Amino acid sequence: MGRTIRRLAAIAVFLLAQAALASAAEIKVFSTVGVKSVLEDLVPKFEKATGHKLAITWSTASLLAKRVQAGEQADALILIKGNLETLQKEGKIMPGTDVIFSKSIFAVGVKAGAPKPDISTPDALKQALLASKAVSYTDPATGGASGVYTAKQIAKLGITEQMKGKTKHPASGGFSGSLLVDGQADIAINSKPELLSVPGVEVIGPLPGDMAYTVIYAAGVQSGAAQADAAKALVKYLMSPEAQDVFKAKGFDPA
Repeated sequence: MGRTIRRLAAIAVFLLAQAALASAAEIKVFSTVGVKSVLEDLVPKFEKATGHKLAITWSTASLLAKRVQAGEQADALILIKGNLETLQKEGKIMPGTDVIFSKSIFAVGVKAGAPKPDISTPDALKQALLASKAVSYTDPATGGASGVYTAKQIAKLGITEQMKGKTKHPASGGFSGSLLVDGQADIAINSKPELLSVPGVEVIGPLPGDMAYTVIYAAGVQSGAAQADAAKALVKYLMSPEAQDVFKAKGFDPA
């Protein structure tokens, strides 16, 4: 009798495992590189809890939105609020699946241990930029929010021409802070979490005065998603206490 019970238990465990495998899915995700530091921590936890696997394409939110508009299909989209809203208006987001899950400020960083320039006012930041060896920020041509915004603010300060010869952009998908660490720049402007994600970078403060800016992150399930239910679970997970704790630890603010 005992042997029979053990056999039945083993069969039940096997059948449950097979059922779990059958329900597991590979979720195709388009994600802004802005939340990469958090997702790298969360992906293993989500995969372990659900059995799903994530196949993530990283880029700027703007470029990913353009790929969706051009006809590419993903399951879950993790972008910036403005990009997601545009896709919603075009019918490319499944109704009722969109969430705003986090936000972050744009900030100024230097290499850890380096002198900290005065950035307390827009004029002070202007003088710091002019006095710098080189400044690093995302290439505006890629559509990255921080790069586009920084270029506009430099123009507003009236120093676009002076900065042309000492402006450095990280490789596509890279972080501005990495150019501080390798000595190519001595000031970097990016979202606070992206600066903090690079070891050896110190954030010295937010953009000053009316230059201050907050980027809002949003996610949703793309219309026509092959793995819609699994994608919904991922989007919901971004709002979970576990996920929100990691966002906070990485320098993000609650939505």
